[in-house]
Amino acid sequence: MTGPLNPPPRLLMGPGPITVDPRVLQAMSAQLVGQFDPWMTATMTEVMDLYRHVFATANEQTLLVDGTSRAGIEAALVSLIEPGDRVLVPVFGRFGHLLVEIAERCGAEVHTIEVPWGEVFAPEAVEAALVAVRPRIVALVQGDTSTTMCQPLEEIGAICRAHDALLYVDATASIGGNPLLTDAWGLDVVTAGLQKCLGGPSGSAPITIGPRAVAAIGARKHVEAGIRAEGDQDAGVRIASNYLDLAQIMDYWGPRRLNHHTEATSMLYAARECARLLVEEGLEAAIARHELHGRAMLHGVQGLGLEVFGDVAHKMSNVVAVRIPDTLGASGGDAVREALLTDFGIEIGTSFGPLHGMVWRIGTMGYNARRDAVMTTLAALEQVLRAAGVPVSAGGGVGAATEVYQ
Repeated sequence: MTGPLNPPPRLLMGPGPITVDPRVLQAMSAQLVGQFDPWMTATMTEVMDLYRHVFATANEQTLLVDGTSRAGIEAALVSLIEPGDRVLVPVFGRFGHLLVEIAERCGAEVHTIEVPWGEVFAPEAVEAALVAVRPRIVALVQGDTSTTMCQPLEEIGAICRAHDALLYVDATASIGGNPLLTDAWGLDVVTAGLQKCLGGPSGSAPITIGPRAVAAIGARKHVEAGIRAEGDQDAGVRIASNYLDLAQIMDYWGPRRLNHHTEATSMLYAARECARLLVEEGLEAAIARHELHGRAMLHGVQGLGLEVFGDVAHKMSNVVAVRIPDTLGASGGDAVREALLTDFGIEIGTSFGPLHGMVWRIGTMGYNARRDAVMTTLAALEQVLRAAGVPVSAGGGVGAATEVYQ
């Protein structure tokens, strides 16, 4: 007979998901109400306003897509891209390749530029590609956890506007722990997830859609269940997805409250609490908190004598890639992760593609961007490495982190 659910205690210090803030879990346990109950619709309006603060935007169309962060990514791309559109994807990690795949599935003519993993793009490289390709849409990841790099965006929005291209940004891994200024940087669409710096569970994808993108999406066909919607007579190519059709989702969240799907109410509660906590702390304070604890972790692993992967100057504050010591051998990296989990209940991440088996990824984000989580992880990592025969400085990790805090 199957017993009650009882997950083991874990400290999730990988690249995400992270340990959920207990206040978010408490919010998720609240009772459901009907999706068109006045209290519910008022709560949805609250959520929209809270995420305008999170995204640093005045965009009216700031809402949630029900699903993991990838649902938000797909909603943005499937709603923007028409078959044959030229799409430019600057790739600097695994999640750039994901944008390529989704855009190709939408029927786009996809062009890429690439830099080695561990680097980011200079604005001049993006502009040169825009001149050469003349895309309708540029799709770009801000923070790619596969490499831990954070792509500077301050100049990219203006470059895209100068070349009449829409700019979509995936900020799943970076938002809430690194600066992201949607309006000031001219970003047309930005999507996110709860499971990293926002301190929540995966399952809800906040999104903000600027006026240029709203107009592009509205110019397409939005037909539900074979019923032609008002204004569709002269609309453009029909969107391939019903569930991820942002025009219909905007109508669902907007004043018309047109029924589109049954809202994932408990996830809405979670998303509301994630944003409420961030706004209560203050966005600048939250970014500074992630920077402090991320810097302590960075110096801590270096204090153990470990090498860090990639251009540290362009690293996300909330995750660090640590080169696995050669002395551990081919499977030693996985053995260290297993020992951390078994002996200390701490999870750190492996990586993908060309970095698989070469680095660990250690996160300090959301609820776990705090001193005790950093110190505990560094102390446990030292013990596990020492047991595996890796020569590490006794107390070097905790000592280096302590210097950062002092």
